[in-house]
Amino acid sequence: MSAAPAGASPDGRAAPRARRAALARRDPTVVLATLLVVSLLLLVPVDPWTPLTLLVLTVAAARAAAVPWSTLARGLASFGPFALSVLAVNLVTRPGAPVARVAGLTVTDVGVLVGTGLALRTVLVGTLAVVVAASLDPVRLVASLHRHARLGARGAAALLAAHRVLEQLPARWVAVRQAQAARLPGPRPTRAGALPTSPDLLVRAAFTLLVVTLRQAQQMAVTLETRGVGSGPRTVHRPARLGAGDAVLAAVAVGTTVVVGAVLWRLGLLETWASVGG
Repeated sequence: MSAAPAGASPDGRAAPRARRAALARRDPTVVLATLLVVSLLLLVPVDPWTPLTLLVLTVAAARAAAVPWSTLARGLASFGPFALSVLAVNLVTRPGAPVARVAGLTVTDVGVLVGTGLALRTVLVGTLAVVVAASLDPVRLVASLHRHARLGARGAAALLAAHRVLEQLPARWVAVRQAQAARLPGPRPTRAGALPTSPDLLVRAAFTLLVVTLRQAQQMAVTLETRGVGSGPRTVHRPARLGAGDAVLAAVAVGTTVVVGAVLWRLGLLETWASVGG
């Protein structure tokens, strides 16, 4: 069981030096705790201006830390559809003054305000989560959780093994689909996008992937038990240590969220559930 070294991408390529210094060198437990605190603070405002301002600042900070546009786009693509569904539901379910009528449904001003705010909040939290997940090294994360969050050795090993399994799923899915295509009559496809898309073949591929993944998980579990993981205290080759940079990161992230909310409140733009009657 192996993982990419700290500051390297999952495919083994070295990450930019600025990115390693900005996020990958920070303690993973502190990063996750900071993300949790910021997410909890974002539960208070429902206006679109707060998440929009923080989203712009997040993108600017990520680019300054050399986080690639592809990573940011991945967050938008992953959470964009869910954000649109949140917007659509709130547009027609919130009480308030009617502003439009679409397909027999009444769109209200409160629905526009709350729906846009919740949609932008979804994109913001999703983007933060994707950036954090792409920047943290899984081995350092597990070592940090083991030391600072008091995660047991058995749980830490299981978490690392699960991360490894999930990391291999896309490549394994392509391999299963290519094996299916090789058994079909006719010329073999040369691109992943040219693989057959029959519903029956997709269901069979999904079932095959499930079986192979369960077998791998069982083999990993047997290996961990054989090596005595969880049978007693464990030592760590590189213990996770907290530093001043971790405190600065947490203070800046949480402080920026609070300051943005305070400024918008002073400007009369901050809206909460109490102010919109939700």
